[in-house]
Amino acid sequence: MQQEIVPIHKEDLFIILNHPNAKFDYPVHYHPEYEINLVMGCTGTRVVGDSEEAFGPTDLVMVGPSLPHAWKSKDVTNHVITIQFSQELSQYPMLSKRIFAPIRQLLQDAENGLSFEGPEQESIKEQIISLTRMQGFQSVTAFLNILSTMANANRKRLVSGLFESDLGSSTKSRRIAKVCEYIDQNLDKDLSLAEVAALVNMSESAFSHFFKKRTGLSYINYVNNQRIARACTLLSDTTLSASEICYDCGFNNKSNFIRIFRKKKNMTPIEYRKYIGQMLIKY
Repeated sequence: MQQEIVPIHKEDLFIILNHPNAKFDYPVHYHPEYEINLVMGCTGTRVVGDSEEAFGPTDLVMVGPSLPHAWKSKDVTNHVITIQFSQELSQYPMLSKRIFAPIRQLLQDAENGLSFEGPEQESIKEQIISLTRMQGFQSVTAFLNILSTMANANRKRLVSGLFESDLGSSTKSRRIAKVCEYIDQNLDKDLSLAEVAALVNMSESAFSHFFKKRTGLSYINYVNNQRIARACTLLSDTTLSASEICYDCGFNNKSNFIRIFRKKKNMTPIEYRKYIGQMLIKY
């Protein structure tokens, strides 16, 4: 299982990824964002946490932060619309008001994965499709209306009470939090293992074992993931060249950057910029 690198930026309220010809070739993965997935025109198998179910021809699911998930289908025609938004949404002062209580409950319930069926599914589906054609403040109200409709719809919990994921447990470690913050602030620098291990007063070998146990990733894999995530943001949000982005993200040469980027995203940086420009709508 791997952590997905998503193109959402800290200044985005939400993003929409519209895949009219999606390929279900991504393994079971997780990420810190909430995600709403609308899958149309195909059938297959859906994995969310410890749940594995058949789906189709329309599937509408919401998953919470760090909840493993994946869709598998052998159909040629697959249309997927994905909405992703930060878990920080639940902490917005506006959502503390009484009128938003159903949405707060929805976000809490989504931590176990939710499936929507029946007449509500069709209504939410049409709202999501309409959202892909909107811009500006109208899109914000439409997004909140989708959450409201979901909050008041009949929904099925996907993950059993026996399922426990410690993917988010790394945030509970002050040492891990300190390291991750340092990495994020210094991605353009060398970030040697010795330097970061010394930051938390550990030997290199002890730190490597500790970091892998708490995050599920090797130190170098985590750093590369963060660098590629930043590169994705720069490719989608700026006109910087691939060479400029390479060094801004801490890679020591362009060929190494392209090799790692291709390994993580299955395309080159330039191909990614073109691809994301065709399907990504940000708000």
